[in-house]
Amino acid sequence: MIRPATPVLDDPAPGEEQAAAPLLLHVFPSFAVGGAQVRFAALANRFGPRWRHVVVAMDGRSDCARRVGDGVRLSTVGPPWEAAPGPVQRLARMAALLRRLNPALLITSNWGSIEWAVANRLAARVPHLHMEDGFGPEESGVQFGRRIMARRVALRQSNVVLPSSTLLRVARDVWKLPPDRLSHIPNGIDLRSFRPDGPKAELGLGGDGPLIGAVGALRPEKNFARLLRAAAVLLREGAVFRLALVGDGPERQRLEALAAELGIFGMTHFTGHVADPAAAYRAMDVACLSSDTEQMPFSVLEAMATGLPVATTEVGDVRLMLSEPNAPYLAARTDAALAGALRPLLHDAGLRHRIGRANRAKAERDYDQEAMFQAHAALIERTVLSR
Repeated sequence: MIRPATPVLDDPAPGEEQAAAPLLLHVFPSFAVGGAQVRFAALANRFGPRWRHVVVAMDGRSDCARRVGDGVRLSTVGPPWEAAPGPVQRLARMAALLRRLNPALLITSNWGSIEWAVANRLAARVPHLHMEDGFGPEESGVQFGRRIMARRVALRQSNVVLPSSTLLRVARDVWKLPPDRLSHIPNGIDLRSFRPDGPKAELGLGGDGPLIGAVGALRPEKNFARLLRAAAVLLREGAVFRLALVGDGPERQRLEALAAELGIFGMTHFTGHVADPAAAYRAMDVACLSSDTEQMPFSVLEAMATGLPVATTEVGDVRLMLSEPNAPYLAARTDAALAGALRPLLHDAGLRHRIGRANRAKAERDYDQEAMFQAHAALIERTVLSR
């Protein structure tokens, strides 16, 4: 437990207000900083004492707990099966924790937590809400038959939230889940924090030319190597620009070596974790997404809200998300195509400004996070009441 100031698991006799707050048990494959985890933190902060929260981080990481405010009653725990010799024992320990906590609602996240849905159906049967945000690199091109069947069985009696229309179709047509159990809730963005004006972050980059920025965890499915290779193509053509990769992760060492091999290390800055990503976006001229798989990426919403043009691979719902003027700068998942999407944006400041203004307007019209908060809250309350 890492939040002793606001314990949830071992409360003594709570007062009336605490007793009235339903306990939500969240299971994440990792509680490191990522899109789903940041959305949870924002939702918890928005509603404060309305709920109590226990987060199970299956890899033991709890970095995103730092984003949850002091007014939120939160405990984080590691996986409850450290000495379990096999899957049956793991399921038994999951079910035992569910029975001990007796939460008003179990909320699972993505494929990495699907065992909890199974344990709940077999032995606990508390109301269940599953959040599916997308796929790892192993499923970026094709769905595995075993996983399709597991989702079909484990989630059939659960409410399932999908942020993208692409995922909604998959859940309905491939996983064959009951349509009345599916909720399409698009991600939203804090338009007051992510905005075109305001202080800019010092990203430690000298040099000349527009700054291309990419924000995200340095993981294989984000394919930042594609962006580095596209940047090398543009540099050989004589383009003048700078590049910043904002974030950290297991791929950092490999990416730094690749940047050196491509001859772009001196113009590329690996910032690591940045405390204020909104300020980092305001330092950029062009945002880039080079992923192999996404659904409704927060990094695109953040760039849009900041008034930036986005050069991006065409994945998930990004074409629907972006403004119409930004549509020509979606690319196939190749180095050359991404370089082609970036090229005109680097050479025309007026074009960048026009696209960025249109992206901000679309973010204001369609992606204010308050609508997302209210939709999630309504679904949570409705699912809790189904008990």
